[in-house]
Amino acid sequence: MDYTEQTKQKGHNLVKGVLITISVLFVGIMLILPMVSVVTNALSKGFSFYVHSLTTEYVVSALVITLLATLVAVVVNTFFGIMASWALTRFSFKGKHVLATLIDIPFSISPVIAGLSYIMTFGRMGWAAPVINWINATFHTDLQIVFALPGVLLATIFVTFPFISREIIPVLNSEGCDEEEAAALMGAGGFTIFRKITFPKMKWALIYGMILCAARALGEFGAVSALSKTRGKTFTLPLEIDALYLSGDSDSIVSAFSVSSILVILAIVVLVLRNIFEYREKKSSNESR
Repeated sequence: MDYTEQTKQKGHNLVKGVLITISVLFVGIMLILPMVSVVTNALSKGFSFYVHSLTTEYVVSALVITLLATLVAVVVNTFFGIMASWALTRFSFKGKHVLATLIDIPFSISPVIAGLSYIMTFGRMGWAAPVINWINATFHTDLQIVFALPGVLLATIFVTFPFISREIIPVLNSEGCDEEEAAALMGAGGFTIFRKITFPKMKWALIYGMILCAARALGEFGAVSALSKTRGKTFTLPLEIDALYLSGDSDSIVSAFSVSSILVILAIVVLVLRNIFEYREKKSSNESR
């Protein structure tokens, strides 16, 4: 290796070292240190206080509602994501581009605005209020959307709306539809084609999208905050953390960090699962080639 090549190699190694150092410092300062701080503060008053903070009535209720909202959002958006992705990538119809654009609305609109829009739709002054009142009067029910559990579920579904379909659509577009068309020419039915050809193509992207959807649902605050006002009944974990921290009491602040540690743990679990399925997806894609 001559002098010029050695100089280039040293320059390359220097740039690589600087970039790695900057990346590690940024990740450490912006991500790792805050999470370590959360865990440290959560355990600052001992493990017994930590356990007690996680087992209060309000926290247990918030955890149950958070997991329920996440489950409902994943199930609903999985169904919609598969149907929308299949329609957008395998069929031509009027309004196709409009539908593709509408799916992305939750990416561009503030979650708080989404919550307020539900209030103006299903609240006492909303256009759907007469319908809700008619249902309650006719069937002797007490259906309530705003400031109740259904509102929390709707808000969570809204903010996680695009995640699954936006993972599946690029995969189906890249795979093409030659196999589906060949199967159709051979007489295979639509559901058979989907089950044996289309679904295997989208499987890993679907799982990856479901994980992203769950991660987003677990941490949602803005839209749910606008539609949830009763602590212990409609509060999710982020709202409970906010309520504990804003109380100003030292025990409540430590409890807020304790509850926050749940979300940190869930985030780490989701991250690990995401990396596993991302690796499996890449491996499956390489094998298919």
